[in-house]
Amino acid sequence: MATTRSRRLDYSESTRSALVDSAIELFTKGGYAGTSLDEVARRARVTKGALYHHFSGKQALFEAAFAKVESRVFGRLEEIMRGPEPPWERALRGVREFISHCLDPAYQRIAIHEAPVVMGWERWRDAEDRASFGLIRTGVEDLIEAGEVEPVPVEITSRLLFGALSAAATEIAGSPDPKRVGEQVEAVIVQLLNSVRRT
Repeated sequence: MATTRSRRLDYSESTRSALVDSAIELFTKGGYAGTSLDEVARRARVTKGALYHHFSGKQALFEAAFAKVESRVFGRLEEIMRGPEPPWERALRGVREFISHCLDPAYQRIAIHEAPVVMGWERWRDAEDRASFGLIRTGVEDLIEAGEVEPVPVEITSRLLFGALSAAATEIAGSPDPKRVGEQVEAVIVQLLNSVRRT
């Protein structure tokens, strides 16, 4: 009995995962408006009924795709920020890693271009805040504690950095040459960090 239930659960989870992965691929290529649930189900090799078993509709599926794309970025940044390197090195690596994710077509299309429209600006900002603001605040706290930067108001500083990185993501995603803009963004942010570093 338990084995049967376990198999059903595994199948259900694998179906949901296939749907989300298919949605990420299709939303990246065609955007929210240009993607149909029929296409997603077909690509995932499941029935439309199976899709509706997991998701109430297109927006719910999009939000699951958004969450998965965001979790990839958050997971990698969290790994870096909790790593063994000194706080300064972790901060620089975190900035570079974030910029590299901003070059990813799925992150650009789903998390930056489409999500504010599909989810609404406030819900999108709340989701972004939950995903990455805590890491930025922890990074600022670690830099102050290590004596790498002058003591500054942590919350305000973290908010300003969060805003700067969000704006940078938008600039990179909206550029006809994202790689070049990414390099420029990295240079500017590193220069700004160096300007407040204790020598």
